[in-house]
Amino acid sequence: MKTSESSASAVFEVFNLKRDLSELIMDRSSWTWRRVLPGLCVAAVATAVCGCKGDDAKPEGKATVARAAVATVERAPIEKTLSVAGEFVPFQEVELHAKVAGYIRRINVDIGDKVRTGEVLATLEVPELNAQVTGAEAGVRHSQEEIALAKSEVVRAEANYHALHMAADRLRQAAGARPGMIAQQELDDAEAKDRAAEAQVAVAKSTVAAQEQQMAVASAEKMHYSSLADYSRITAPFDGVVTWRYADTGALIQAGTSNAGSMPVVKVAEVSVLRLRIPVPESLAGYVRDGDVADVRVQATGDRFRGKVVRTTGALDRTTRSMQVEVDVANPKGRLTPGMYADVTLRIAGSPDALTVPVQALDRGTNGTSVLVVKRDHTVERRAVRTGLETPDAVQVVDGLHEGERVIVGNLASFEPGQHVDARPSAMAQASAGKEQ
Repeated sequence: MKTSESSASAVFEVFNLKRDLSELIMDRSSWTWRRVLPGLCVAAVATAVCGCKGDDAKPEGKATVARAAVATVERAPIEKTLSVAGEFVPFQEVELHAKVAGYIRRINVDIGDKVRTGEVLATLEVPELNAQVTGAEAGVRHSQEEIALAKSEVVRAEANYHALHMAADRLRQAAGARPGMIAQQELDDAEAKDRAAEAQVAVAKSTVAAQEQQMAVASAEKMHYSSLADYSRITAPFDGVVTWRYADTGALIQAGTSNAGSMPVVKVAEVSVLRLRIPVPESLAGYVRDGDVADVRVQATGDRFRGKVVRTTGALDRTTRSMQVEVDVANPKGRLTPGMYADVTLRIAGSPDALTVPVQALDRGTNGTSVLVVKRDHTVERRAVRTGLETPDAVQVVDGLHEGERVIVGNLASFEPGQHVDARPSAMAQASAGKEQ
């Protein structure tokens, strides 16, 4: 009613203005007509316009439908990766100690020298050890002579036994042929000598056995000191490079077995193959498997190559809460050096045809993970889902959704189950579609 009254009032005012204009036109010579006419025209037009706007100023209220940015559930490849810095370490590295104490008579290598397995790196001077080796060799020769003497004694005892045994047999045969011919005392003496000679043979053989055992002891002692003498030459345990030299000619070196703080002579590392050691955090340690692909970029050289995980510690470091993973890297030309860092992208797990949604579609709450699905009738439904692999942009849905369904992306707290929405593709979905085209 108020709108109709204002419209009628506006029309009435326009009518009055027209009447005034008619009167002014009748008197064209009037000064007032020339000055007032333009203003009256403007006022009339403004009044009419204001009256028309008043009709539409307050339209009747209508119910609004909230807009919702949605993304389509679709199948796409998804891959879980880890980007982390790794460090190159030698495949093998060892500090070589002296087995015996002595002075360095000669050292044959220096840092950076390449060595082969068995190559003599340093020689020690151990005078007392040489004397011990000489004594052990003399002990062996003495045992050999004792064995020879004992064997000769066995031969002599056996010959004596043989003679006495034959004499006793003849007396027994004669006494048997002619009883009483040989006195019993003589027979008893012959048998006693026979048994004594037999016992002497057994003693001689036992002496030989004892001397042979003594020979074994002497030989073992000789081997012991000879082995220690061999340890006076420090050799390379594998092919590698000398990374450090701790001693010079004439330096006194303590035995590594008797002194825990003994100084090593040299350090040798195998660098033809390097270990790329990668710390994997606790949250991803369970995904790592032998054979996983690792893309490597060496910061110092700019080299890029691909490797595979060959071994893991299988346990977390209690200090860093990470698991050490290793990739073997061939280094035949020595271009890579232990201690270099590399940027590693580890492909932990993946699926070539996974059902995926944007990460922004997930609502992670105390009751589990859910999404808001826009049904065909444009109403919202909350649905629980079970997720799998996750990347910074997308997440795999293992259960709870079907391909082609639409889920709300972002601002999830603004929507309630059962609410009607105006579903519009999200900017992320449009950008993804543009990339695919």
